[in-house]
Amino acid sequence: MRVLFVHQNFPGQYIHIVQRLAQQGGHQIVALGIQSMDTSRMVPDSVHYFRYPLKRGNAEDAHPLVVETESKVIRAEAVAEAAWRLKGKGFVPDLICVHPGWGEALFLRTVWPEVPMLSYQEFFYQEHGFDTNFDSEFELERDWQRKAKLIMKNAYLHVTLEQSTWNISPTHFQASSFPEHWRSRISVIHDGVDMARAVPDPSPAPMTLPDGTRLEAGQPVVTFVNRRLEPYRGCHTFIRALPALQKRCPDARIIVVGETTGVSYGAACPDGEWRDRFLAEIEGRYDPSRVHFTGTLPYSSFIPLLQLSACHVYLTYPFVMSWSLLEAMACGCAVVGSDTAPVREVIRDGHSGLLVNFFSPGDLAEAVAELLQNRPRARALGEAARRHVEQLYDREVCVARQLALMDLVARGSIAG
Repeated sequence: MRVLFVHQNFPGQYIHIVQRLAQQGGHQIVALGIQSMDTSRMVPDSVHYFRYPLKRGNAEDAHPLVVETESKVIRAEAVAEAAWRLKGKGFVPDLICVHPGWGEALFLRTVWPEVPMLSYQEFFYQEHGFDTNFDSEFELERDWQRKAKLIMKNAYLHVTLEQSTWNISPTHFQASSFPEHWRSRISVIHDGVDMARAVPDPSPAPMTLPDGTRLEAGQPVVTFVNRRLEPYRGCHTFIRALPALQKRCPDARIIVVGETTGVSYGAACPDGEWRDRFLAEIEGRYDPSRVHFTGTLPYSSFIPLLQLSACHVYLTYPFVMSWSLLEAMACGCAVVGSDTAPVREVIRDGHSGLLVNFFSPGDLAEAVAELLQNRPRARALGEAARRHVEQLYDREVCVARQLALMDLVARGSIAG
């Protein structure tokens, strides 16, 4: 099969699909992306990768509501031109696999109108029931402006959904964000977790944090992971819980992984960085010597940290689910999560973890302290979490399902 993968940060979610196709042999794998190839992701040498250069940036006088749309059109234009050059060299894929989140999918079918396209659909923005309007503390825009922004954020998705032969989404909750008439053309298949690598370790080796702090097995280590610390992932609730948690468990080592500057999803902090703003709120009421901000950790350090964790905290708006949650569960962590979708999709309260009110620092501190002080219960929850991930999110199974779907779409056996 000849497959074209399009992802602005290739390989992105496609890395394990690409690796499996290369292992099978007999496939021609071509990819388009805007970044230089990330050699640390172990992309097979058989993949033919091409970067698409942008011809221009955003217009200085563009209307604020169309800046994001213009950015997507600029990327779509660059991808279409790169695809046109590939077509000129005789390449015609049997299947296009594309992540449309940055606009790349918009014009691909103008180059190959007969080629089926399988789109990785992460999220469709809605006014109610999802991330928008969820946290009133940080709603800064007037009502009509918020609605207008949502309309424009979804405009390109309507186009890509119309052009896609079929779609894939990683969770049922994320698939449910799309308009009802599109949901019958979305298969829910997660990317999966490497169950051979993300494993519990009954005797984990000590590790040293970037600040020199040494962690050892048996210590009351609490882990909290964000790509970037921001309200979308509950950093305000977590930081506000620290005084109560440290009062209950003064020996706890609290490890916060992720960038402390900028944002990945929500609005930027209007007065500095979100971490600093929330730490200022609890100044004098917590022990900063036992709270460690590591920045981003390499995966080779991330998994050993989870194996040392006595309790892992995961909080999120009703939004896309982070891989780190499933990786923590696969490592047998006792997880305290927010009682929000899609966390409810993977954690059954009291069975495979504990769920707490997203907005309640007190409830969060109490739940974490309970698990730090009741190790038998924490172990039982962690073991159940591992079993649940094994049953539903094993990467080997997920990759096989994705490959089967790709084959169906490429052969025309499934279409909207």
